[in-house]
Amino acid sequence: MHSKLELVQKKIIHQREDFAKTLAIWRFHEKKIVFTNGCFDIIHRGHIEYLAKAAALGNYLVVGLNSDASVQRLKGKTRPVMDQESRALVLASLQFVERVIIFPEDTPYDLIHFIRPNVLVKGGDYKPSEIVGYDIVKHSGGKVHSIEFVEGYSTTSIIEKMKKQ
Repeated sequence: MHSKLELVQKKIIHQREDFAKTLAIWRFHEKKIVFTNGCFDIIHRGHIEYLAKAAALGNYLVVGLNSDASVQRLKGKTRPVMDQESRALVLASLQFVERVIIFPEDTPYDLIHFIRPNVLVKGGDYKPSEIVGYDIVKHSGGKVHSIEFVEGYSTTSIIEKMKKQ
């Protein structure tokens, strides 16, 4: 029997190849795969609501997680606050997240090409046509969605608030 922690850890994919068989099974059973990505540094209410809404668009939500090195290149040397394994574990513990895949690139383009999701989701600050992977998903007949952010919740605002204390 697996412990609860082991079940959560099994949702974290470190090698894309390890996920290929699962993807094939999901596709065989005609399950709708939803993909989103981000840094998810300091998980907050905005992340939870966003991910729950994304998960509702299909059968399985797969989250691409920027590696620590990728976050540093995108956000600066002081980020991430939480290391990639910690961020992955928190995301994988959410009941509506089916898998978490850490990726080292600055964008998830190659990962999206590998997964070929039925639905691609990003936050409301992106127009669907500007979302990385839009071309891949549209070419294969999938859908691309923008989900509005929950106002007042961001990792950057949390960090700034903590600095003021």
